[in-house]
Amino acid sequence: MRGGGRRRKLRFSKIYSFTCGKSSLRDEHSQIGGPGFSRVVYCNDPDCFDAEIRNYGDNYVSTTKYTLATFLPKSLFEQFRRVANFYFLVTGALAFTPLAPYTAVSAIIPLIIVIGATMVKEGIEDWRRKQQDIEVNNRKVKVHKGNGAFDYTPWKNLRVGDIVKVEKDEFFPTDLLLLSSNYDDAICYVETMNLDGETNLKLKQALEVTSSLHEDSNFCDFNAVVKCEDPNANLYSFVGTMEFEKQQFPLSPQQLLLRDSKLRNTDYIYGVVIFTGLDTKVIQNSTDPPSKRSRIEKKMDKIIYLLFFVLFTMAMVGSIFFGIATEGDLNNGIMKRWYLRPDDSTIFFDAKKAPYAAVYHFLTALMLYSYFIPISLYVSIEIVKVLQSIFINRDIHMYYEEADKPAHARTSNLNEELGQVDTILSDKTGTLTCNSMEFIKCSVAGTAYGRGYTEVERAMGRRNGSPLVHENINREANVKDSTDTKPPIKGFNFKDERIMNGNWINEPHAEYIQKFFSLLAICHTAIPEVDEDTGKVLYEAESPDEAAFVIAARELGFEFYKRTQTSISLRELDPVSGKIVERSYTLLNVLEFNSTRKRMSVIIRNEEGKVLLLCKGADNVMFERLAKNGTGFEEETMEHLNEYADAGLRTLILAYRELEEDEYREFNEKFTKAKNSISADRETLIDEVTDKIERDLILLGATAVEDKLQNGVPDCIDKLAQAGIKIWVLTGDKMETAINIGFACSLLRQGMKQIIINLESPEIQRLEKTGDKEAIAMASKRSVLHQITRGKAQLTASGGASEAFALIIDGKSLAYALEDDIKKMFLDLAIGCASVICCRSSPKQKALVTRLVKSGTGKTTLAIGDGANDVGMLQEADIGIGISGVEGMQAVMSSDIAIAQFRYLERLLLVHGHWCYRRISSMICYFFYKNIAFGFTLFLYEAHTSFSGQPAYNDWFLSLYNVFFSSFPVVAMGVFDQDVSARFCLKFPLLYQEGVQNVLFSWRRILGWMLNGVTTAVIIFFFCTKALEHQAFNNEGKTVGRDILGATMYTCTVWVVNLQMALSISYFTLIQHLFIWGSVALWYLFLLAYGAMSPSVSTTAYKVFVEALAPAPSFWLITFFVPISALIPYFTYSSIQMRFFPMYHRMIQWIRYEGRSNDPEFCNMVRQRSLRATTVGFTARLAARTSRTKR
Repeated sequence: MRGGGRRRKLRFSKIYSFTCGKSSLRDEHSQIGGPGFSRVVYCNDPDCFDAEIRNYGDNYVSTTKYTLATFLPKSLFEQFRRVANFYFLVTGALAFTPLAPYTAVSAIIPLIIVIGATMVKEGIEDWRRKQQDIEVNNRKVKVHKGNGAFDYTPWKNLRVGDIVKVEKDEFFPTDLLLLSSNYDDAICYVETMNLDGETNLKLKQALEVTSSLHEDSNFCDFNAVVKCEDPNANLYSFVGTMEFEKQQFPLSPQQLLLRDSKLRNTDYIYGVVIFTGLDTKVIQNSTDPPSKRSRIEKKMDKIIYLLFFVLFTMAMVGSIFFGIATEGDLNNGIMKRWYLRPDDSTIFFDAKKAPYAAVYHFLTALMLYSYFIPISLYVSIEIVKVLQSIFINRDIHMYYEEADKPAHARTSNLNEELGQVDTILSDKTGTLTCNSMEFIKCSVAGTAYGRGYTEVERAMGRRNGSPLVHENINREANVKDSTDTKPPIKGFNFKDERIMNGNWINEPHAEYIQKFFSLLAICHTAIPEVDEDTGKVLYEAESPDEAAFVIAARELGFEFYKRTQTSISLRELDPVSGKIVERSYTLLNVLEFNSTRKRMSVIIRNEEGKVLLLCKGADNVMFERLAKNGTGFEEETMEHLNEYADAGLRTLILAYRELEEDEYREFNEKFTKAKNSISADRETLIDEVTDKIERDLILLGATAVEDKLQNGVPDCIDKLAQAGIKIWVLTGDKMETAINIGFACSLLRQGMKQIIINLESPEIQRLEKTGDKEAIAMASKRSVLHQITRGKAQLTASGGASEAFALIIDGKSLAYALEDDIKKMFLDLAIGCASVICCRSSPKQKALVTRLVKSGTGKTTLAIGDGANDVGMLQEADIGIGISGVEGMQAVMSSDIAIAQFRYLERLLLVHGHWCYRRISSMICYFFYKNIAFGFTLFLYEAHTSFSGQPAYNDWFLSLYNVFFSSFPVVAMGVFDQDVSARFCLKFPLLYQEGVQNVLFSWRRILGWMLNGVTTAVIIFFFCTKALEHQAFNNEGKTVGRDILGATMYTCTVWVVNLQMALSISYFTLIQHLFIWGSVALWYLFLLAYGAMSPSVSTTAYKVFVEALAPAPSFWLITFFVPISALIPYFTYSSIQMRFFPMYHRMIQWIRYEGRSNDPEFCNMVRQRSLRATTVGFTARLAARTSRTKR
């Protein structure tokens, strides 16, 4: 099968009955040539005049944000959209006017450095995208050059109308119209994982009229004209016609091969280019992911606005005082401040025009106080977040070795949001479970087979305290160890000697067992492939369930080994002769599975000539289709189904019926007519026809497959629950299955009261039989509202804290619960419960529930899933986590962060989430602290000098403070600091609540840091000015001027902000030492180097350190005592808080420092603070059991 050769010269046209039908030239095709359907493609003649005048685009694709021409203007626009950057641009422009208190160059250089750094980062990211574009655009494909000759050409050179030849395992370079393949029937297999995330193969089939074009030479004289729809984003529709040999042939999506999908299991195909480049459907579908910003980032904007308000207020107050003082300088010719010469001054100090002078001073003050706004904040945070993402990506503890998949942070915008998650909304299949199905039990003719125990049954045994399950499991393990030497078979975990090894022929219902496993081996769309090394048959199936069924049939003696377009071949045990015989079944029709039908059927003709319909599907649709006078074991089968659901197994009902020839002929005519229809109601017509034939079925039995919990899921849920995170499960499974999975992973526990909302009341069931949809809807809504109200009453009666509740709701009820007038009550009920499980949920419902929780609670939500049906939920949540599992990559491609296993969520949130939240919060608070400490000294000095508009510091001192002397330590803290180690983060999960409650970035904490900055500035300014005011500064008796005072205050400020950083850090690394002490050393080196320049450059700093500061003992005394004094308030506050009001992380730090981390009793006492009655997880379950025992 590998090369596809075994399937050549065969007809598949009847297998994939829904999709491979022949279209008719009516309905939608009547629109060809009208608006939206105007595209005309001249096949094999892209250079003709008619093709050129249409001017279709080429196949060059660009995903870059910028071009060489647009990079500068677009990037600058992006940067100056930020209000802080725009403010610095305005002040930089004003610096070129006489109003400026500093030189223009010193104001512009820091802005250029910060904006330049961000633009370089943007440029590098865009260059990487450009490199990817170059690689894709230069891929090669064979294209027809004329005279039947094909040669390789880059993708970017393809034009509409070109004939291309794509070979096995190559990607399609454009949207192609399939003309033919190496198969006579012109079919091919296509993998669309890059488009929709699905790993199963899709079958495509060309028109019969072009199916004979198998050789390159066939295209020497090939000409055709295709008229079709204009470019659009709909992946699953295509309407067009082909004019070939003076005949019109209708086209459907079945002939369209989409760009970026891959050719599989087919040697080659020929196709004509229909859509190129930006017109292809995959590019039309490429939209930017929803823009997500963290709560901290949004709050940071508010703080910036607050600082702007403070800045404007200070400038206004200073200008008023300046205007009053200036107006009083000249009173009736008497000069108050004669040394300022108010009688002969510029307009900026003109006493006669004091109001104008005050306005000019206001503009000057706006520039001077700009240092309150941290210019390097944004770029520093971006750098830190990128480095944090690298640490997440390279965490060996989140690397899944089996699949070679590390964690991947696809965006760095939401790192700190990982530390603030309040609610997790999780898919079940493939997220909590492995999505690796194992056939474990079955019921045939009312008899249950299969002796294995599922994880859910083990959990139930533990829940009920039953020793029987433990004994059976141990006995089973001992038997297995002593006798079972066969290697485990993936997908098959069935043990029952009654029907294994051919023993089924001795069972009372052997005939039913034969039909049961024959049905499993025939009713599917799997493709067999023979392993060339072992000779064993392998299967490529559309789903893990289907693979498990054909493997189970093979292991029990019904081996499916060959499929052709019209037949399926099995090797099976003949009960009469007792030998393995080969049987071939003619495949007449396949009635495919979909989410509406919830069943799949095949119609076959066996070797005796009988026409049989074989059907498998969900129990809720199959039981209503059984014959009235059935086999008599429906009740036993239903009991077994309930037992399987209780054991957490996924179940399907198997049934069949024999069709009369006339009945089948009539069905086939109607079915062929319906499937060949191109009208909008095509699916409805097909459903109507199939619904009639899939009736009066004879029950054979039921299958039960186990989707095992992923390793570590119960432990992970336990830790997340201890951290105070609420966990909701949104699944499409049956309620019984979801409940038992909930027990297995400790989301539910014994003693937890279950509030179940469903529509199974007798009244609604009676109404459903009448078929009155309006009455059913009204009664259903009334019932859901009543059940929600009753649930809320139970919560209120319990007092909220003494009992734990679980809310379980099915999909039908959820549809009503999400209506506008009920959803608020539903959310209130759900929030009051410890666990919430939504069963039978559709993808849209998952997204709506996520939106309700996010908007209703106002807290951070995280959605986690692995399939295409989870995309809406992932994009709706604040954070979307994609599991890179077996359901393709669509969830990962739509996620913010990708991980390989659910259990890694524990480390991602409790460790990286907590660290990132604390680092970013502390970093922003510190940024505002250091800027206020620096900026407020400027305000105090200006107030000290009658608001003269003169800065206390040299121009370059001002400019480089934020860029070089205080920013590097903050970046190091944002990347490396840890309040507690990863081990303690996991040992004491309640620590995570600091982020959920936002205690580290509350307004109280932010304003506290700002107050600390003001206090620091006041101490530095007054201590320095008073210490230097009235006495000689050096041995020559010289007093202090602005240059010496400014340099001394600046030195103290640099020391204080860096020492404050040293006090704030909990975890020192070599890099942090280097940055903190290096920033201080850099200041002294800069002072030496800058002071050595000519006075025209260094101005007030000329040799100030060498000649004035260094020789003076008072300078060294001041720079020793003033920083210590400035840090005393913070140190005092921290000591009192640590001793009397410790935060949770401080308590854990004390445990570590006092060496009590290994004292189980003390640690348990601290940890017990995280256990409440509403907490789920096995730790809480044990605590609840202990509590009940004591009572």
